Amino acid sequence: MNFITSVTNNADTHQLSSCVLSIEPECFVTDTTAVIFALAVAACQTIPKEIKIEGRTYQTDEWMNTPSSILSAIPRRLHLQPDHPLTITRKLIESRFPSYKTHNDLFPIVTTGQNFDSLGFPLDHTGRSRTDTYYLNKETVLRTHTSAHQADTFRNNESEGYLISADVYRRDAIDRSHYPVFHQMEGARTWDRRQAEKEGKTLAEVIWDDVVRIPKHDIAVEDPNPTFHAERNPLQATHSPEEAEAIAAHLKRSLEDMVVTIFNAARSATETNSASENEPLQVRWVEAYFPFTSPSWELEVFWQGDWLEVLGSGIVSQPILANASVPNRIGWAFGIGLERIAMLLYSIPDIRLFWSKDARFLSQFSEEKPIRRFVPFSKYPACFKDVSFWLRSSSNAAGGAGSAASPTSSATPATTFSTPVPPAAPLPPSFHENDVMEIAREVCGNLVEDVRLTDEFVHPKTGRRSMCYRINYRSLERTLTNEETNELHEKLRGLLVQRLGVELR
Repeated sequence: MNFITSVTNNADTHQLSSCVLSIEPECFVTDTTAVIFALAVAACQTIPKEIKIEGRTYQTDEWMNTPSSILSAIPRRLHLQPDHPLTITRKLIESRFPSYKTHNDLFPIVTTGQNFDSLGFPLDHTGRSRTDTYYLNKETVLRTHTSAHQADTFRNNESEGYLISADVYRRDAIDRSHYPVFHQMEGARTWDRRQAEKEGKTLAEVIWDDVVRIPKHDIAVEDPNPTFHAERNPLQATHSPEEAEAIAAHLKRSLEDMVVTIFNAARSATETNSASENEPLQVRWVEAYFPFTSPSWELEVFWQGDWLEVLGSGIVSQPILANASVPNRIGWAFGIGLERIAMLLYSIPDIRLFWSKDARFLSQFSEEKPIRRFVPFSKYPACFKDVSFWLRSSSNAAGGAGSAASPTSSATPATTFSTPVPPAAPLPPSFHENDVMEIAREVCGNLVEDVRLTDEFVHPKTGRRSMCYRINYRSLERTLTNEETNELHEKLRGLLVQRLGVELR
């Protein structure tokens, strides 16, 4: 497939490119030249009026915050690449749901209606913020979860059960377990009340008949809480207690069967005989909250001496099914992270490895062979560098409100005044830690392993806030030189000034 990020080269459009990396390193000498670099890079920041992604054209606006480095990941589709560990993990899970229809190639660009509204996300939910989500325009995003396709899949009503596996996109922290593009699988199983009536049975009776067909296991399961609780895990108003009990039993038995398969495979991949790896498998159900299911649960597994959260699940919110034009259906859904499971199966230590094209990594995996623990091919040295800066005086510290370039959601009603009072000055950009992470990824790509806040303080007289981040530069495939890391670090410093308006210390 062709991947194009621009359509024309005129005054109204500008190619999305990694032009930051084309600036000559000789210009990075002092803090002053970092500012000069920031001015130079500003020429590369013009937002194109429209972009093309795999033949589809999208208009952009002031909400556009998706860099070319993220757009370039769309064609990779790691979960579909033969012999890739994510593909093997996906197929292992799919094998436990043979009658479910699979959807593995759904396009990642969706509407805000699909990604948020169809699932009942409140208008002020943090997930809608530009600090958390990649936007092309105010109504178009890169999906943040596979559930963006849930309502459409329910509406199509092609099967009683389905599985969706896909790449999803979120602005997030930088460390060994987080990456802005990762992969999820979600599944759902529903029943039709009308069909039960035709069979002369209650819906609960039909579901219990299906429960009997699920493979049995002999693992220890902790499930001390009632299926529903009026305050902690409420029963939905349109569901009877009998229906909820039956659906919960089907959900839990189905997902326990899946987890047993995963962790048995993980055990077979290990070559040691430690007590923790030979101990009996234990799982437990924990009450949880999700906006699109109730009651809801997380499934945890006791693995290598600790309880590990594996997935989230629950009985699907009936309004979601009603809005998808299938009000007579009722059922359950779950979601699981493929990288999380693959890292566990293969003992892969760093999430960046999934994107490697190095044969030393890829050659260790095969769909035709048993799962085996990943053997690291080298451990290259880390290079730590700090960057300290003062925030604008009106900024919020890490985790604050979305950036000032973050417009208010178009779905939020605005208050109208007969004589609006204009602001004395434009609102300066507010600070969010994810903006630092995004700049680090844009400049350094997979050469940055970890970014951590190491110090912050507020000046007692001026009230200005200072922050210091430690950047860990490390390649998975070679040793980085000091010249390389110095150049990357200066580019990062320059973009912090240009994008966030901070004052370097």
